[in-house]
Amino acid sequence: MKIIECVPNFSEGCDQEIMASIAQVLRSFAGIQLVNFSGDIDHNRSVFTFLGKPEAVLEAALAAAGRALELIDMQCHTGIHPRIGAVDVVPFIPLSSSRMKDAVDIAHCFGEQFHKRFGVPAYFYGEAALVSQRRELACVRQGGYEGLARNMSLPENAPDVGAPVFIARSGATAVGARLPLVAYNINLASDDLSLAQSIAAQIREKDGGLKYVRAIGIMLKSRGIAQVSVNLVNYTKTPLPVVYDRVRLLAAGRGVEILESELIGLIPAAAFAGREPEYLKLKDYNQECLLETHLNRFVLQQSIAG
Repeated sequence: MKIIECVPNFSEGCDQEIMASIAQVLRSFAGIQLVNFSGDIDHNRSVFTFLGKPEAVLEAALAAAGRALELIDMQCHTGIHPRIGAVDVVPFIPLSSSRMKDAVDIAHCFGEQFHKRFGVPAYFYGEAALVSQRRELACVRQGGYEGLARNMSLPENAPDVGAPVFIARSGATAVGARLPLVAYNINLASDDLSLAQSIAAQIREKDGGLKYVRAIGIMLKSRGIAQVSVNLVNYTKTPLPVVYDRVRLLAAGRGVEILESELIGLIPAAAFAGREPEYLKLKDYNQECLLETHLNRFVLQQSIAG
């Protein structure tokens, strides 16, 4: 059975009513399963995870994005997470018998339909990138929302879909196809932002750190603690414990302990590399955090439905 996972990120993590409204749209679609969503007030960002049959996932993603555009105004948005638009990132991930080409095809279709329906320019990244320099999401988002108008005016930064016209309310959207990644935050028992930034620089691949690791150091003002925010783009080559151990070692070198760690969205079981969640000080973990739990449940439901 071909199954596609979609993990859209919206630039709203504070307003519970907005997030609930987007979730309601996704729950209304037959053929998909909304498995997780959460928002963070410091990042001011919400992440939704749903999966299902390719055609249903495409339509559900478009509907959820449309609802987000109705409710989110980037002119009023503040947050510490990099972003370029109200519907900031929409990645598609192949699961089960799906192949990457299936995810790329849906990503391209989404980008075209998204612009056609809502007028928002789109950039393709990851395996869906049409420009080699845009394979990395960070390159697409360079300059952020605040620099988007200027960046779009440069010929080399024109969107893949739509005219290079800055729309203040919605910004732009990055649409991608990729393998499952692990979005993972490590909270330090410290309010030292410079330490979190230093650790992030030492562990991320582009600065000579761990392969397949993307990381930034940020301050969670609501809690008064510093955070190392990590994306693992290949958890089979660099699993979670490798990152945790490196952060723990670097923090200990400055006399700081890890307070806790947390997942954003789902995690494939293999990412633990045999370690228990307790070893990682992983908070709020249960079997519902595993990608396999929901994938197996969806396949079973579909087989029962015939």
